[in-house]
Parts: sequence; structure tokens; C-alpha cells
Amino acid sequence: MRSELFDPLFADARVSVELGDRAVFRAMLDVEAALARAEASVGVIPADAADAIGAACGGEFDLAAVGLAGVGAGNPVVPLVRQVEQRLPSSAKPWVHHGATSQDVLDTALMLVASRARGAVLDAVRHAADALAGLAAAHRGTLMVGRTLGQQALPTTFGLKAAGWLVALDTAAVRLRAVPLAIQFGGAAGTLAALGSRGLDVAAALATELGLAEPVLPWHTDRQRVLDLGSALAAVSAALGKIALDVTLLASSEVREVAEGGEGGGSSAMPHKRNPANAILVRSASLRTPGLLATLHTAAAQQEHERATGGWHAEWETLRELLDVVGGAAGRAARFLPDLQVDGAAMRATLDATGGVLLSESVSGALAETLGRGAAHDLVKNAVATGRPLREVLLEAGVDADPVLDPANYLGSASALVDRALAAHRKDWP
Repeated sequence: MRSELFDPLFADARVSVELGDRAVFRAMLDVEAALARAEASVGVIPADAADAIGAACGGEFDLAAVGLAGVGAGNPVVPLVRQVEQRLPSSAKPWVHHGATSQDVLDTALMLVASRARGAVLDAVRHAADALAGLAAAHRGTLMVGRTLGQQALPTTFGLKAAGWLVALDTAAVRLRAVPLAIQFGGAAGTLAALGSRGLDVAAALATELGLAEPVLPWHTDRQRVLDLGSALAAVSAALGKIALDVTLLASSEVREVAEGGEGGGSSAMPHKRNPANAILVRSASLRTPGLLATLHTAAAQQEHERATGGWHAEWETLRELLDVVGGAAGRAARFLPDLQVDGAAMRATLDATGGVLLSESVSGALAETLGRGAAHDLVKNAVATGRPLREVLLEAGVDADPVLDPANYLGSASALVDRALAAHRKDWP
């Protein structure tokens, strides 16, 4: 359902325009016209009939009337075909929708819609990923606390954190880009019987006409393609949701290590607040996505024999909503990540506030050379438990404390990992 109230918050205009009712309706007409051209190209229907059908499909239709008329048939394709037929000369009427069934047209139209929307989604994802690459490069040396299992763990860098976000998002984008979107064409029961021996020729020509893949078999009740698309979209949503969650945590009042740019995020009641509104809205998409994906998975198993009684129908709105939700999240991430404000001083203050406790592993390693690993571990653990300064422990053992307690000296391969992430990003988006 399109919403003037909520779409500005949760949708992206560039994606939504490819998913609206008129876009789906136009895609169905595109399929009917392409089918006629494909059949004419292999000699199944007369060329002048294909021309007439194409011209009729290019006209304006009463979308609402088609929707209402679809109630009786259980789908909008039946009344759409009738309206097209009414616009044709008598010689062309027998050839419209020839050899196809309603599911062929609607499934193929939704694949066409998904293909068009996917381009807009991936464009937004790329802009978001490019912003993350910029953050990773700019902050490869910005020290901060690494947090594991809800606790402060070891020093890391914000650049490495951003690189982690980047790799996850790029991986999901590669998966989404690779999903093959195929035509659906099987006729009434998946045999293409109405086309005699020319069914496969028409299928190949139809795929070429629409720029979609040609499947091995008609997939009326094999919904793996829909699941692949839904799962890839869910992967993008999960990657964006992870980023958004981290941003909201780092922007919390007690941490304040990052902040969203701009003047948004205010509260209607509390003037002092600056909420990470964009990250919050991106996260909302990641919370909605699993339920939509679950519906697609449930529907995929409810596909009786050669044509489904409800499982297919349950996908139509679900798939569009999933594309819309993920597209909206990607679009918002693309807009707010380039302006994300990173407070390196606050990050360093958090790191220093522990008095070196976060470097207990480093201290244990330094002491192990003289005390042995087990004894060094126990000594450091006891010192931390009793509040004894680790610098004092090191000095008593005759170890130079400064390099051991410098967090910049305990980052391991962090910088090299950032380099790998950036190199992979350039490869993923040639």
C-alpha cells in the first residue's frame, strides 16, 4: 500500500517508482506485447497481429477497472487481456495472450519489475558502500574500543569497523546482482501444449525480448527464483541493519562516538535530543524483512501439483513490499553515511578511560616471556580484579611499560585488513 504519510520515511522514490501499481500494470502489458513479438518472430502468429497487439498494449488503460474486474478471476491478468482484446481488429483478436496463462504473464511481469527495481536498489547500495569505503580509508588509524559480547574487549580502529560494514554490504550486493531473473512461460499446465512444437522457440524469443533469463523449465510451482531474490534482498537488509544498529549504539548519549550529520533527529518533547533518526529508520527495515522473507518461504512450500491455490498469490504483494523496504533502507543509508560524523577524540577518551585494562592480553604476552603463559595470565587477571595498575605490574617485572600499553601497538593486521576490504570493494564495483 502506497502511503503519503510513511513512504517518505521508509521508501526510496527511485525504487518505489518501479514497484507501484502502474509499474506492475505496465510490466504486464510489456509482457503481452513481447509475447506477441516473440511468437511472430518464430512464425507462430502473423506479424500484423503482433504489431496490433503491441500498439494496443502501448495505450492507456483504466487500472482501477482492471483491478476490480480481477476479483472474479482471482488475478488481474484476465481482465487486462480482455481490455487489450477489445482494442484489437478482429484479425488480431485470436492471437493476444496466445499459448500463455495468467501466471506466465504476472510472474514474468514481476520479474521484469524486480529487474528494474533491482537496478535502483543496487545503485543506492553502491553509494552507501562507497561512503563506507571512504570512512574506512579516512579512519584506518582512528583508535577506538572494540566491543565483544556487550563488553569492551581490545583496541581496534573505526576504519576497521567501517571496513567490516563495507565487506558485508558488498557481499550482499554481489549476491543480489547475481540472482537470475527469468521469464515464466509454460502455458496452462507447464507443457506449452497450445504452441505445439514451437513452445521452446517462443520461450527463447520471449526471454530475449524482455532481457530476462530463459529457465530450464516453466517454474509455476518451483519458487526457487523468488526465494533466491528474497534471500538476496534479506542479505542486503541484514547488512544495512547491522550498520544501523552499530551507529545507534555509538551515537548513544553515554558513548557519543559518532553522530549523524544535518539538523535532523530532534525530539518533539526534549529539545536536547539528537536522535540518529536515519539509522533508526534503516534498522526498522531489517526488522521488517524477516517476516516478509518467511512469507515467501512458506508460500514456496504451498505449491500444489502444477499450479498453486494461494501459495502463488501470497507472493505478489510480499515481493513488492520486500523490494520496497530494502530499497528504502539502501536509499536512506546512501544519504546519511556520507555525512556520518566520527569523533576520534571521544573514541580515544573511551579507550583511555579503562587505564590500560583493555591491553591485558598485550600485558600477559609481554610477561609470558619471563613468567610463562599461565603465571602471566593469572598475575594480570588478579591485578585487574584488584584494581592494581598494569603499568606497575610491568615495571616490577622489568618490562618497558610504554610500548606494551600503547593501544596503537596492539592493532595486529587492522590496517592490512582495511586495505583488503578496500581492494575487494573496488573489485566488486568495477
